[in-house]
Amino acid sequence: MSIKKFIYLIYILSMSLVLTACQSWGVGSVKPGQSESDVIALVGQPTHRYANGHQTILEYMRGRMGQATHMATFDANGNLISYRQVLTMAYFSKIKPGETNKEGVLRIIGAPSVTNFYSRSGEESWSYPFKQDGAWDSLMAVYFDQAGVVTKLENGPDPLFEREGRGRGR
Repeated sequence: MSIKKFIYLIYILSMSLVLTACQSWGVGSVKPGQSESDVIALVGQPTHRYANGHQTILEYMRGRMGQATHMATFDANGNLISYRQVLTMAYFSKIKPGETNKEGVLRIIGAPSVTNFYSRSGEESWSYPFKQDGAWDSLMAVYFDQAGVVTKLENGPDPLFEREGRGRGR
């Protein structure tokens, strides 16, 4: 086999893997109007399922390094209304300190990657790694009081990606 053919074969295999990864990460052919079973067949089993009035929300959490959570919202008839990436500043801004509770946060941005409890203040935090503005490796923390109501949100660099320190570096 010539070197050109070998490189071409590697290229084809790489592109196949990229396209397969995109499909499994929810970038595939999910379209409004599809049934819940069609979406699950295309994207896979959801990580969480939430009832939201007459709607159902399927969460596709991509994990700590994935920096994404996709939410598929279905109407009362089980037809897809929307499929969106929710770890964005636009969705974080829907969380209102003093108003939004844990259930509300789950329906807006899904389950956290990490949770912490601070015994001194009695607060709990949920952390969400995300790619801010499509460029910055960020970490949003949502804090709750003992009643489960949001007290504040804090956004900053994700320490997992910092060059100095304990992160994996670049």
